[in-house]
Amino acid sequence: MSHIETKCLHEGYQPKNGEPKALPIYQSTTYTYDSTEHIGKLFDLSVDGHMYSRISNPTVAAVEEKIAALEGGVGALCTTSGQAASFLSIANILEAGDHFVCSSTIYGGTINLFNVTLRRFGIDVTFVNQNASEDELQKAFKPNTKAMFGETIANPSIDVLDIEKFARVAHKNGVPLIIDNTFATPVMCRPFEFGADIITHSTTKYMDGHAIQVGGVVVDSGNFDWDNGKFDCLCTPDESYHGLTYTKSFGKAAYITKARVQLMRDFGMYPGAQAAFYLNLGLETLAVRMERYCRNAEKAAEFLAAQPCVEFVNYPTLKNNTYYELAQKYLPNGASGVISFSIKGGREVAVKFMDSLKLANNVVHVADIATCVLHPASSTHRQLTDEQLVACGITPGLIRLSVGLEHIDDIIEDLQAGFDAIK
Repeated sequence: MSHIETKCLHEGYQPKNGEPKALPIYQSTTYTYDSTEHIGKLFDLSVDGHMYSRISNPTVAAVEEKIAALEGGVGALCTTSGQAASFLSIANILEAGDHFVCSSTIYGGTINLFNVTLRRFGIDVTFVNQNASEDELQKAFKPNTKAMFGETIANPSIDVLDIEKFARVAHKNGVPLIIDNTFATPVMCRPFEFGADIITHSTTKYMDGHAIQVGGVVVDSGNFDWDNGKFDCLCTPDESYHGLTYTKSFGKAAYITKARVQLMRDFGMYPGAQAAFYLNLGLETLAVRMERYCRNAEKAAEFLAAQPCVEFVNYPTLKNNTYYELAQKYLPNGASGVISFSIKGGREVAVKFMDSLKLANNVVHVADIATCVLHPASSTHRQLTDEQLVACGITPGLIRLSVGLEHIDDIIEDLQAGFDAIK
């Protein structure tokens, strides 16, 4: 299977003769074995299998296999949220006293996770302007830097990351590049092909698509050389598994295996079988939906750009957009359904515009099948200071518009009603 549309339908679960066509829901915490010896081998990680559903489950495993195939990785680990995936991606290789470099335009909740919670754990972070030169980015690195993090399409500023530039800087310093690929999805961009090493997603968004369950995933490319003297956690014996060394025992899958059998074992943020079943339904239509999202968003962005009361529109397919050239490189088939635009007059006018919409849902969500809007400064990024809001590209009048699958004429009619209300 070489085409992603086919992988969305057929990877992960492939029924054998007489088996159910739909992915079965293995709603069980527990598995039975023929012998105590076999259970011991499972806990020694010397044989494959499921020992407990806090670590793995057959239904979830099928979805993990599908997502790994979509991104082109050696393995994936599903989590109970995108935040959990971001946390695990860092915590799997950093510990107290370590440092990482991160783009300042990432999702506000992730900024809070990195800037507040991880600092409490003794993990330091330096936020950088992702548009800075390689020389400027290099200045953020320290002897104890262990990773670099960014988003393919930033939420909500819709900046496009120069993945290859970040990868060059990260690899020059002997650290992996971790990319949050939530908005692009593997349908629009596969960051491993541009040098990224680890990918995270909030599967709550486009992968699920229907706003029915929260989830996340971490995907391992298998390409990074962990045995470079910086990552003892992967290259020296783990006493909690009788001295097993991940790089020696699992090779290219060392990172994702450790994340599962050590961190997932201890933190227990693994999704249930029912959640994975719903996620799989979303993944089956992901390629078809992404094409429609992108086409609708392109037309909506053009409409917004023509409105006199709009200060600016951030959408990478607009030819005057700062990220147009990067989008042509990394997102040639579309830049998702998410647009950010700023209305003149600030917060009060923006809120009046949003409250006048009838079709679009005013919700704390994005990347749904239905069109939705949000005022980031009042909600998802409310915890940030004014300075941090500016660094994230958020103005008082900024609105995040997530274009859905409705007919584009109806979406534009609804937006026009909003503009009529603020004239």
